[in-house]
Amino acid sequence: MSDLRDQVRDRYAAAATAVAGGTSACCAESAESAADASCCAPEGVAVDEGFGAELYSSDERAGLPTEAVLASLGCGNPLAVADLQAGEVVLDLGSGGGIDVLLSARRVGPEGKAYGLDMTEEMLALARTNAAKAGATNVEFLRGHIEEIPLPAGSVNVVISNCVLNLSTDKPAVLAEMFRVLRPGGRIGISDVVADDALTSADRAARGSYVGCIAGALSFTEYTAGLHEVGFTDVSLTPTHQAADGMHAAIIRATKPVDAPASPAEGDPPPFAAHQAAARSRTLTSLPPNV
Repeated sequence: MSDLRDQVRDRYAAAATAVAGGTSACCAESAESAADASCCAPEGVAVDEGFGAELYSSDERAGLPTEAVLASLGCGNPLAVADLQAGEVVLDLGSGGGIDVLLSARRVGPEGKAYGLDMTEEMLALARTNAAKAGATNVEFLRGHIEEIPLPAGSVNVVISNCVLNLSTDKPAVLAEMFRVLRPGGRIGISDVVADDALTSADRAARGSYVGCIAGALSFTEYTAGLHEVGFTDVSLTPTHQAADGMHAAIIRATKPVDAPASPAEGDPPPFAAHQAAARSRTLTSLPPNV
């Protein structure tokens, strides 16, 4: 699993370096397949239209640093469904060059805050530069892993993410961590690649690479079951467009119940430790290996 994480880190570090050098993060010509071409390059380079900056409106892109737009590697626009309100605290998992953090900061306003979490130092450096160029003062970029979010329990109103959860090698941990950091009544509004239930792990791998956001995708049933298992309610997955044969970009919504405790009761194990203990005896056996 660490090898997969290293591959993901290397790819996105290279993408950040490319953007900092004045080019787009990737293009179909350099990806392993069309399904791996998760960005839109400038000057008419052909790329998969289901990924990248073109998924944002011209109004959303206006006023953003060029580098933030070029570094967009997602499969959707989570802000289109997150319904962010003034004064809210939002967390973007796998924040990359910062486009969703900067857009979130606009929506929550000076009384709110937008966090970005990324494991890649090159992306964090790019995002911080973009935030400075945009004059965003209500943002903070954190280094860490989405499986162990470096924020207290019950500290955010909304978790967003854009085509990142499929890259994790421990998805149940990510789902548990999202639930932990949300305040009671908090919600997720994320974009991700999701597979048809009929596709096996081998089928998914045949359609694209892990670092290309295809091989590691969960199925609709796996995603729904995983969210329910950690405590989310009002779970919905809505396909938006095809990412590969039998694979879809989708919007995932869910809510932390208002009566859920904001933090663990005294004497309870830390949420991540509790998750790992549960994982050893989990009944959710439908999750494919290494995804």
